[in-house]
Amino acid sequence: MLESPLYQRYMTAYRAHQDHRAACPTCTDESRCPEGQEIWAAFQRAQDTYLKRHRG
Repeated sequence: MLESPLYQRYMTAYRAHQDHRAACPTCTDESRCPEGQEIWAAFQRAQDTYLKRHRG
């Protein structure tokens, strides 16, 4: 089964968040640097879009 482009975008955003979190000494689970916050927000948007489409 091929993964949808929406799923791929969701997973790419998740990996970007993980990579940034691992490399950024400022970011924690509760607090994010400005760049980390942007990456987190992009992940949340991608996740929300994917879940809405998947459930809908």
